[in-house]
Amino acid sequence: MIDHFALSQAFGLLFTSIEPWLWVIPGLLIGLIFGSIPGLQISMAMAVFLPVTFGMDFLQAMLFLTAIFTGGAYGGGVTAILMNIPGSSSSIATAFDGYPMARQGKHNEALGLGLAASVIGAFVGYILLLLLINPLATLVLKIGPMEMVVVVLWGLTLIATLNDGSLSKGLLAGFFGLMLSQIGMSTTGVMRTTVGNPHLLDGIPVVPAMIGIFAASELLRLRGNSYLVQDEAQRDISFGRILRGVGETFRYPGVLIRGSLIGAVIGAIPGVGSSVANLVSYGEAKRTSRTPETFGKGAPEGVIAAESANSSSEGGSMTALLALGIPGGAATAVLLAAFSFHNIIGGPSFIRNQTDVVYSIILGNLGQVVLLAVIGLMMLRVLGMVVRVPLAYLVPSVLAMCAWGGYGITGTIAGPLTVAAFAALGWLMRRNDYPVAATVIGLLLGRMMEGELVRTLQISNGQPLNYLLERPMALGLFVFMVIVLVGAPLLKTLRQRKVQQVEN
Repeated sequence: MIDHFALSQAFGLLFTSIEPWLWVIPGLLIGLIFGSIPGLQISMAMAVFLPVTFGMDFLQAMLFLTAIFTGGAYGGGVTAILMNIPGSSSSIATAFDGYPMARQGKHNEALGLGLAASVIGAFVGYILLLLLINPLATLVLKIGPMEMVVVVLWGLTLIATLNDGSLSKGLLAGFFGLMLSQIGMSTTGVMRTTVGNPHLLDGIPVVPAMIGIFAASELLRLRGNSYLVQDEAQRDISFGRILRGVGETFRYPGVLIRGSLIGAVIGAIPGVGSSVANLVSYGEAKRTSRTPETFGKGAPEGVIAAESANSSSEGGSMTALLALGIPGGAATAVLLAAFSFHNIIGGPSFIRNQTDVVYSIILGNLGQVVLLAVIGLMMLRVLGMVVRVPLAYLVPSVLAMCAWGGYGITGTIAGPLTVAAFAALGWLMRRNDYPVAATVIGLLLGRMMEGELVRTLQISNGQPLNYLLERPMALGLFVFMVIVLVGAPLLKTLRQRKVQQVEN
């Protein structure tokens, strides 16, 4: 329940002075820029600018850092659409249909779809946080490794749907990614397949690998072309067409709301968050669509599902931080550092004793979402100009940026070498019609799945099935997942048969 007195005090904290909002627009711009540059993570931007907040009061610092968080969540989707470069792991699914739309000259519409879905998803996520922060905190406390295994498994099921031409190729690509995820030190301290190379002890760095297999391999494949969009008439950056994409978003209310809810719930799970949320949302959108064959070829629903879940997971990730004092990921870990500097400890006592401050942070983030809609529209006119740059200039500059991003992530030559190796791997896979996204999903989620499985086996004394029956939430999630994965296609087939019978 909402404390109306604390809510009125929160409005007073936010709107009696302009000072809390002075850093919001700079924060959104920083997030958009960092999110759209390959290799520069949102958490990196927040960490770089954390010292700036030391001279601010607590609320102003929170609004500035969360503005970077909000802007970065959308910025990663912009490059995923325009150049097939997910700015972060949370934007992987955005590229599945966003980039094909851009290659078809529909980059304006795709950017509009992504912006509207991001704004609405983030808004839904924070509204749910405002209304349900105490119940959500109770829910997070009940989540253990078995529940996380089910959620990650749900994300892995997307592997089987990523290649419409050959299921076997999709599965092989996914299992190859899972194999790659096992390189390095295991959860139990065993060194595996490092071939004596100390750089592999920590495993394959996921972000440089993702940059190489998505971005660099696509740039290699584009050699011989003049522009990203071949038709000169379609290269224009049209504000009207961007707004048309924004309007088209509302033609898919089911996809939009489902993606927002999936993102908010999964985003609240520490250690899982948006990386899984956008994949689960995309997979459910494809499974329930009347035209699943269009996914991966420029389906608007794919962009909406991925971006709404990606952005709504931001509100979910704030749940554990505010209610429990637990960071759900790297970005919220930086926020926790800001909490510590201002002598604030998140948790039940924080919500109980400073409810007005908690509400002001959430309301401030809702205001940021509104500002993102305005600033995002303005920035799209600039960011969208990439389709008008000749590939002779774009390819070498982006490849150099990819190598620099890989080095920035690892701090060693291993980063650029990983980018180069996975660029070659991605080029070979694309040439032979293997889905590179399936490999990235396997690489991204494989180690996460291994860690949670090991913890589950340890807690259950080697009896995971019995332990599953003792965990109502995990069992409920598992049953729901099976119903969705099996029941939805069956219902869809029955519906199609009824339609055919009516037509005949």
